[in-house]
Amino acid sequence: MTPLERTAASGPRGVVTLGSRVALPVHGRQLLVGAVVVLLTAVASVATLSLGELGIALADLPSAVTGGADGADAFVVERLRGPRLVVALGTGAALGLSGALFQSVTRNPLGSPDVIGLASGAGAGAAVVALMMPGEVPVSLGALVGAVAAMVLVYVSTGSGFRNPGRLVVAGIGVAAMATAFTQYVVYAVERDKATALTAYVNGSLAARSWDDAATIGVVLLVVVPLALLLGRRVEIGEMGDELAGVLGAEPQRTRVSAVVLSIVLSAGAVAVAGPIAFISLTAPQIARRLTRGTGAHLALATLTGALLLVLADLVAQQSPIDDGLPVGIYTMAIGGVYLGWLLTREWRRGSL
Repeated sequence: MTPLERTAASGPRGVVTLGSRVALPVHGRQLLVGAVVVLLTAVASVATLSLGELGIALADLPSAVTGGADGADAFVVERLRGPRLVVALGTGAALGLSGALFQSVTRNPLGSPDVIGLASGAGAGAAVVALMMPGEVPVSLGALVGAVAAMVLVYVSTGSGFRNPGRLVVAGIGVAAMATAFTQYVVYAVERDKATALTAYVNGSLAARSWDDAATIGVVLLVVVPLALLLGRRVEIGEMGDELAGVLGAEPQRTRVSAVVLSIVLSAGAVAVAGPIAFISLTAPQIARRLTRGTGAHLALATLTGALLLVLADLVAQQSPIDDGLPVGIYTMAIGGVYLGWLLTREWRRGSL
């Protein structure tokens, strides 16, 4: 079955239009799965605020989140868990959408901004700041600069910018390897206390997040999500192949470059507030596709799934008895590893490997 036939077979039950330029295909199953994901995210969010020694009683939670609490409950919502939860939701959503855009336009189900060196570049940038300018420059700023520098290096290394998916992935893997080696050297070289803090950051952490961090990722989503929606239909058509997409007016080269740039901006925003959290951008789009059993990028559902995965991972990080304060990135790596293991086993049993 051709990509066009698969799209027709699993085609939308309807289309939701926003103005004259945005048309979103709507599947009945996609709406149902999206509603379930939103419900699970709400449950996980409530659990984040209510579980544990400092948790808020369920009866007091509505008042606390609407600003009617005081004392310990107000501290938990306003300073401790409230900002952390909002940052987790925003960061997970950004990573989920980033991965969906990247995987769709590169036609690589195992691709993500992590693969092309963005996360590793962020780690290297954070390492430079920790080693050369401790206390003078925020580590998050160093990570953001490192991520941007890595993407510039990938862009130059391909010889064709972001137009060729194969070159993009190969160049990204090389940049990621160099950046990771540098980061490990810095972790080895700096003092033990600084190395511990740096290791936590380069693995991705939501500890001690503030409302400023929440505002940062909120602005990134506010700017990028509408652009992604405008691009969404072209991304969907692009999955049919460049030749057919060109005939249908989707401008595959321009769409690919635009989608990769938006993906990088989303990931860079996530890195700026939480560090390089691994595997969310890789697994969220895959899970979204498999839950809907259809083709297409499923940008909205991937966004929601990313938020759910990161909130669940952070809930485990906060409540786990294994190690108090373990970075959430360690748990997302575990989620990604389990998912990839399941996927490889499934494909092996099907004879695809």
